[in-house]
Amino acid sequence: MGDAHSNGKSNGAGTPKTPGASGTGTPEEATAASLSAPLPAFARSKAPEAVADLADACERFVLAKYKVRLDRTRDTLSILDHYIREARADLAAKPESLPLLQATIGAYFGEVVRSEFEASWFADGDHDGWRLDLVNVFLTFNPLGMAREALLLEDAEGWHAHLEMDEAEREEVERRLSSLPEVPDDEFYAPTTRFEVIEIAIDSIRGQMIERGLGDVTFGPADYRK
Repeated sequence: MGDAHSNGKSNGAGTPKTPGASGTGTPEEATAASLSAPLPAFARSKAPEAVADLADACERFVLAKYKVRLDRTRDTLSILDHYIREARADLAAKPESLPLLQATIGAYFGEVVRSEFEASWFADGDHDGWRLDLVNVFLTFNPLGMAREALLLEDAEGWHAHLEMDEAEREEVERRLSSLPEVPDDEFYAPTTRFEVIEIAIDSIRGQMIERGLGDVTFGPADYRK
């Protein structure tokens, strides 16, 4: 299994464009078009209790602060971006609040990803070992690690905030990400950017799977934790 940083900052990538939107007939658009085929059926499970409790707490914190109710859709990620920006000031005064902030924000972000794409949580043990595993592509990462990086504006060593994928599929994913413009750190680590990069990675991997006749293949816990 290989890995790619979650939004390609190290190789010049930044806020992703929507793949296949311009209709120019590029290879990327051909891949995106192939993704219109139905995905394999997936019985969506509930989040583990520990994840659900943390995501619920994030919703309560945001509601109390902004009087806005989060609904776990991608449209709420801009609110989460703003919440994180303001939370950094709180961290300067109360650095001991980092574990709770990164856990609640990360759980909520992971649930947004899970609401959009088929995925399941591995939430055993310490938070740095948690993962969100995609079902229709081989792709896994730690949303709590991504939240930690967004709060600290730096890479979180050992938190697996990068995207881990099959080595054979990584090159094409990184090629697509490397063509995107650079962005400031604040935007680079933001949940909205991370979500868009995850979406690009999924589209790329799905396209490669379909080309190899593997469009019906799915992945479960046994594939990620051998």
